[in-house]
Amino acid sequence: MIHYMTPKGVGDAWVGNELRIVRKAGIPVMLHALNRPGQTYFSSDDIAALEQDSRYIYPVSKAAVLAAFIAAPGRFGAPFFAALGEALVGPRENLRNRAVALWHLGVACHWAAGLRDQDVRHIHSQWIHAAGSVAMYGAWLLNRSFSFTGHAADLFRERVALRSKIARAEFIICISEFHRQFYLDNGARPDQLHIAYCGIDTTHFSPVLRSHAEGEPVHILSSGRLVAKKGFPVLIEACGILRERGLNFRCTIAGSGPDEAALRAQIRAADLEGHITLTGEALKQEDIPTFMRSGDIYTLPCIWAEDNDVDGLPQMLMEAMACGLPAVSTRLVGIPDLIRDGETGLLVPPEDAEALAEALHRMAGDEALAKTLAEAGRRHLIDRFDLDTCLDALIDQYRKRLDAT
Repeated sequence: MIHYMTPKGVGDAWVGNELRIVRKAGIPVMLHALNRPGQTYFSSDDIAALEQDSRYIYPVSKAAVLAAFIAAPGRFGAPFFAALGEALVGPRENLRNRAVALWHLGVACHWAAGLRDQDVRHIHSQWIHAAGSVAMYGAWLLNRSFSFTGHAADLFRERVALRSKIARAEFIICISEFHRQFYLDNGARPDQLHIAYCGIDTTHFSPVLRSHAEGEPVHILSSGRLVAKKGFPVLIEACGILRERGLNFRCTIAGSGPDEAALRAQIRAADLEGHITLTGEALKQEDIPTFMRSGDIYTLPCIWAEDNDVDGLPQMLMEAMACGLPAVSTRLVGIPDLIRDGETGLLVPPEDAEALAEALHRMAGDEALAKTLAEAGRRHLIDRFDLDTCLDALIDQYRKRLDAT
């Protein structure tokens, strides 16, 4: 069985989407998480069952972790001492990460102790920060192979022991060409790396062109968690520019998150309340098609946030393109794999409200261009990012691990 480690289980939408396909391919998998999810983005029975069957590590007491650490030499023998040596002297980004690694080794001792009598063929971590540390050490203790998929914050803002994880990984899943080069730059071997895009089930989405009444405003959509990396302040600023240019438009930003109050204040200060609606509610996966079909253009102006967080390859962009919307985003991380500027959508520099407004105005004013880009974008999405095929590289690796043991 593949044991699949995550920070918060199906609290990350991609986990549910990926495991649906992995299980459909006949791969036996057990979902683990450091924490229970605070919310989920599904309302379907299969994901509810997956959440119910998930195994959560936290909360765990310091006493339990200490006891597991003390018992580890007897339980795991030489692999424990090798893992301990890495935690003590392996390459680290800073001193704090050294202490964090020792804690994660202790947590892994506690977690792996409960897996000794179970069918563990391989351990894979989705995200490679804290959960990846526990997964790496757990696999080491159990003398099992280890792999991971990295995304964004886990590779940049919250990076921990990355070079050690690359060295220990039997394979690494890259979610874009950017990520593949990033791992090579950080010591990975080419044969370790396999591209498997974080795709979507394109059959869940179908394009429906809205019919416009005369004088009806162009409807610009955006969505996502209300956090800095999504670039919503740039979109609000761009909407102010569009108003000054006289474009008849409205904009809906769907999502919830810690930046909601600040975004509402920015909208009020710019006197854009008549143009911009901020829903303050997260979109459920099953509600996304209806939301997308209400719009004419989709934009997600992602930025590299000051706290070093960034989007790897936003799923919402794929979902919008699957629904037949022309898309506008930024040249950042894996987004150019999805949006080829002028071919499958439009790309602008991050944090450039003028350029974003220009691209949105261009899309709104040229229906032929918008239609061409939308159709090409959807074809490209189906060819490269459909869940039925984009995870083949990952599933092939899982099968090799299952067949080898």
